[in-house]
Amino acid sequence: MPISPAAVGTVTPPVTVTVERGRLQLFAKATGQVDPLYTEVAVARAKGHPDLPVPPTFLFGLELSQPDPFGWLTVYGVDMNTVLHGSQSFRYERAVHAGETLTAQSTITDVYSKKGGALDFVERRTEVSREGTLIAVLDQTIVIRNAA
Repeated sequence: MPISPAAVGTVTPPVTVTVERGRLQLFAKATGQVDPLYTEVAVARAKGHPDLPVPPTFLFGLELSQPDPFGWLTVYGVDMNTVLHGSQSFRYERAVHAGETLTAQSTITDVYSKKGGALDFVERRTEVSREGTLIAVLDQTIVIRNAA
């Protein structure tokens, strides 16, 4: 089902998450991170960090902590079996460490079709902050395959 361009500007409710060490360690393992900086507190502290630093792509997982992390798509009638990952990018304003409480809030910034409507593209920007201070900006593009 095509997504209407009227969705542009839709803001999702904020998600607030405390970054846990165990979750960081599991993420590092799952993504093949071999640098002990991301798994051993003593190594992180020896390198000047107050705790384990967040690996580069970790912040995209913050919104997965909510009960319906894909509700922002399904509300438009999107069949999750037709969703493809298009792209993602990150702009960090400062480092993030275990123990910090972060808030993520996303906005749909663009919706457009290609291939005669066979593919819809949804661009979304997520701003991550700590106590009102911007930490990172995450941009992603989701591709939706529409029925022929």
